[in-house]
Amino acid sequence: MDQGTRGELISRLAEAIKSVTTTHPLRVAIDGPPAAGKTTLADELAVVLRAQGRDVIRATIDDFLVPRAQRYRRGRYSAEGCYFDAHDHAALCRVLLDPLGPGGDRSFRHTAYDRATDTPSCPPPTTAPADAVLLFDGVFLLRPELVDRWDLRIFVSVPFEQTVARAQDRGTALAESPADIERSWRDRYIPSQQLYFATARPTDHADIIVYNDQLQRPAWEVRPHSSI
Repeated sequence: MDQGTRGELISRLAEAIKSVTTTHPLRVAIDGPPAAGKTTLADELAVVLRAQGRDVIRATIDDFLVPRAQRYRRGRYSAEGCYFDAHDHAALCRVLLDPLGPGGDRSFRHTAYDRATDTPSCPPPTTAPADAVLLFDGVFLLRPELVDRWDLRIFVSVPFEQTVARAQDRGTALAESPADIERSWRDRYIPSQQLYFATARPTDHADIIVYNDQLQRPAWEVRPHSSI
């Protein structure tokens, strides 16, 4: 395991991306529990890759949700609902991951859901260059339905208790209720992650694990099965 500065981590991840050769756009999963720092990490990495001249596609699982009525059909705080009902994996594969993968035509859409209107979304497609990089952040990305569609798998690891504290800090800035955040994490998000770990074993499939509990002094591990 290595440990270093934030900049050193981002440089190491950029090197890992550069080392993977494909004949199609490189599809990078940035997985991990809520409030682990996945979006921030993906955004930081995008800046570095673009500065190196790579065409970067940024997308997130939050743009592949299903409408609220379906998402919360088991109840707002259901862990099973969070894991099984929240995301449209078929649409994610159909409009983004498969077009960018082997045999795809590289004509993709980065979203299938409009959060503002709580309805499906179908923006005009964009064509990716063959050497583009997709940086996709979200939860449950290494589950069986998706695990084989990534060319590089990064898992951002943070103790669950620390994610609660981070969520409280983030929620305060967004004027969310501390009690509601606490319940969401205790009843829905943490148990759904425990279900994910028990059924999909995501860290077993990760090429790189980022230990992000110390944001400015992270550690990272390249997994033994990885060729990176």
